[in-house]
Formats: sequence, C-alpha cells, structure tokens
Amino acid sequence: MDVSYDGTEFSGWARQPGRRTVQAELEQALQRQPPGAAVPKSVVVAGRTDAGVHATGQVVHVDVVPLSPDAPGRIPVDAQGIPDLTRMRGRWNKLLPADVRVLQASVAPSGFDARFSAIRRHYRYRVSDAPWGVDPLRRNDTLAWGRPLSTDRMNAAAQSLLGLQDFAAYCKQREGGTTIRELQSLEWTRIDEYLLEMQVSADAFCHSMVRSLVGVLLLVGDGRRGTEWPGDVLASGERDSAVAPAHGLTLTAVDYPPDALLAARAEQTRNVRTPPAP
Repeated sequence: MDVSYDGTEFSGWARQPGRRTVQAELEQALQRQPPGAAVPKSVVVAGRTDAGVHATGQVVHVDVVPLSPDAPGRIPVDAQGIPDLTRMRGRWNKLLPADVRVLQASVAPSGFDARFSAIRRHYRYRVSDAPWGVDPLRRNDTLAWGRPLSTDRMNAAAQSLLGLQDFAAYCKQREGGTTIRELQSLEWTRIDEYLLEMQVSADAFCHSMVRSLVGVLLLVGDGRRGTEWPGDVLASGERDSAVAPAHGLTLTAVDYPPDALLAARAEQTRNVRTPPAP
C-alpha cells in the first residue's frame, strides 16, 4: 500500500498508548474488512516517521488470509480470494480521517517486505527564508528561517557527508542499532524567491538523522558556521544540538529492487541490522 499523510496532528507513525498515530488510524480502517476476512494484526512500514513529519510516498505491507471467492459483500473477490483492491482503497479512505490517504493498493510480489526489502529512502525538507516568515498556507510543511540562506554554502558543506559513514553525531542512537548509513545524495535548491528545498536520499536513515543534517546545514547556510563544520561534527562522533523542527520534513519515496531480488534484499538487510549474539 502506498500511503500519504499530513503529520501535523499525529504523534508519529508508530502506535502508542493514548496517542493519535498514523499506524493506529490505518490499522483501525484495515480491521473493518468484509465479512470472513482475517483481521490484520499489524502493518509493516518502510520508515517510521516522527511526530509532525509528513509523507507523500510511505509504503506499508500487511499479511492477510485470502477470502472465499463466494464471500458475502458488495466488493467482488477473485479466484485467489483477493477483493477488488481499487474498491477496497475507496472503502478504506472513507473510513480514514482526512489527514491519511491510501493512494494505491496491490498484491505484493513474493518476498516483499516494506521495511527490509527497501534499498533507498527519499526525503524532502522545505525552508522559507522570507523576512516575513512563511506563507500561511505552507506553515505546516515549511520551516520559517529568519536569516537569508545560501544554497551554495550548504551544498558545499554537504559534500563531506556523502557516502558510507558512521552518522552517530547525527542520530539519536538506539540500543543494539547501527548508525552506519550510506548517504547517497543531498542537494539544496531554491525553488522560489524565498523558498528552499533539500532533497536527500540514503539506503536508510537512523532516528532524527535528516533533521540533524538540516539543522547543521542551516547554520552554515546563514553564515554562522563555516562550510567545514558539518564534516567536523561527523568526525567527532558526538551529537550536536542543531536539530531542525519536524514539520518541514516529508518522506517522498521508497525504492525497491526488481521482484526477483526482494527476498534476498530483505534477508541481507535483516542480517546487517540484527546485532550478533553475545
């Protein structure tokens, strides 16, 4: 399933007791299946987003038991027990709140895992350096920055961050997790007089990594730090306090290998991210 959401009113992707989350809303809609369908216990997501972060290209998968071809209900079921997913998408979107939408649904290829089969994630971060702040219609997905920014300075500073490196200085570390990531591209572009956009891609991102990269580069862009500083932060291995707010960040796409390589990719990723036994 391809999913889009406005993260403004959510406490992030992952289900949390007593909090409104994207996962909880989506799972509640999925559980209201036609009669006879298995109730999904949990969906698997390509990338868990933090509170306030948006998505236009989130990917999830869920394991379900096929229906009987003669199952009752208004949505037809094919010979494999799969309901018409276009009509199911319409059903789910009627059940979902307005800030979450299922864009597409299909039967996943054999071996597909939304999280572990992914080979690349893409994010966007938007910033306004207008002296008057940010356009009111963009306030939920664009950061207002009170100083003029130089894309040349930020792009020059980003060069030292590219490649396979240990991003411990740019991540909130989790026990048993690795902070080694391959940052494949990072580029700032001015798309309007006062509107800037950062496009960044990596094999995966650790917790708060993109927001930390943005926070550090913005201080370079407005001249308060030199272009060598982000590389120095990376080399130090010590997390800096410059972390950009969540609302400017959007997950835009997730890339997967050809169908024949999905299972192998998932196995490879699990091995990399599972700590060895003591």
